[in-house]
Amino acid sequence: MHWSAAEGTPLGTIWVVADARGVRWVFFGEHGEQAWAAFLAAHPGLERLDRGLAAQALAQILAYLRRERTVFTVPLAPEGTSFQRRVWVETAQIPYGQTRTYAELARRLGRPGATRAVGQALGANPLPLLIPCHRVIAADGRLGGYTGGVHVKRWLLALEGVTVAVA
Repeated sequence: MHWSAAEGTPLGTIWVVADARGVRWVFFGEHGEQAWAAFLAAHPGLERLDRGLAAQALAQILAYLRRERTVFTVPLAPEGTSFQRRVWVETAQIPYGQTRTYAELARRLGRPGATRAVGQALGANPLPLLIPCHRVIAADGRLGGYTGGVHVKRWLLALEGVTVAVA
């Protein structure tokens, strides 16, 4: 596995980890530095490479933050349960500048009663931004939670031209 990082972004430092299968993790936001430190401690053989898949993914994220990219094309390889992966695949289909509700995702997955489980799967999303869980909001128009912090979710939606209710 290898990683790449960018400092000084609107989201602070962003770390991206990839291996031969695809991009595996993205860290940033309120708890990003803490999560990154824990990840590094658990993966001592991790190598920094400013080329390769992690660097490509990071370049795409930075272009997105500059409003130069609306779609990500790097291969993704998140690990999770079967249900989590289904939620993430469905979430990845939400177009730039649009939102879906947790309930809509549950219905699209054929599990209309699984709204809370959808929220939990999104909370476990190892690839925020690349799998745009910030585009999922509550049925009443409120933001819901976000790994990077609700203020980051609001900022990302505003970047995409989406206006949401103030919680």
